[in-house]
Amino acid sequence: MGSFDDEEKKSMGGLRLKTQKWIGARSPKQKAALGVGAGLMVLLLLWLTIENHDNLFVTAETVHFMGIGVLVYKLSQEKTCAGISLRSQDLTALFLAIRLYCSFVMEYDIHTILDLLTLAATLWVQYTMRFPLKATYNDELDTLKTHYVVIPCLVLAFIAHPGTSHNFVHRILWAVCVYLEAVSVLPQLQMMRKAQVVERFTAHYVFALGIARFLSCAHWLLQILDGDSFLLTALGSGLWPIMVLLSEIVQTFILSDFCYYYVKSFSEGGSVVRLPADTV
Repeated sequence: MGSFDDEEKKSMGGLRLKTQKWIGARSPKQKAALGVGAGLMVLLLLWLTIENHDNLFVTAETVHFMGIGVLVYKLSQEKTCAGISLRSQDLTALFLAIRLYCSFVMEYDIHTILDLLTLAATLWVQYTMRFPLKATYNDELDTLKTHYVVIPCLVLAFIAHPGTSHNFVHRILWAVCVYLEAVSVLPQLQMMRKAQVVERFTAHYVFALGIARFLSCAHWLLQILDGDSFLLTALGSGLWPIMVLLSEIVQTFILSDFCYYYVKSFSEGGSVVRLPADTV
């Protein structure tokens, strides 16, 4: 029985190695096509197996909170913030704070509670990086200025924002937080590209963001597949609903490349994620 199990493990290991080599030999365009195909298959599976697709959005926010929890664990146990982008944490705290404010004045539900928990954890990460563990922060790698991200989002918010009956300022703020969320991870990705080696806890955190973004994007796409009349009407009613959907898609694609190398590295038994110089 034991020898049969050993043979089966060797066979599975050989198949995995062949699959990795085959994928590795594909061109960037072919890899992108394979990634899109895999994403569509997962999307179809979610559509067939999950009855209430609104649960995907709650799950996405829960996964984001768990990702921040990984950073909290890293900072508290390893006493180093090496590899973590403080600028990404600043942008995350900013869009969460704006969304929380808008939630209190525009709507209040389970998402508000999850955002509050995630913001509290993010603020703790910011404080720890700025003060107790400041000496371990790689500021020389974290070079993407936050205003390069915030200002374009603000300009875009004036161009495309909700057309609801709420206060104009609130509608602009809501649009800003949607656009900021889509690109808040860019400083973290740039930092990892420069380092090229991502330690496990930071990698787990960014991978969690990728999963959260995919689930959030899947929520909107499945609503369309379900023939949600309100959403379909909204998509044809102006620029804002289309920009919301595009923001979800952009977030997913921004993180998809890293997620590929994350799965590749850990499937090979690595304890870190190694990125080629042209990643991100």
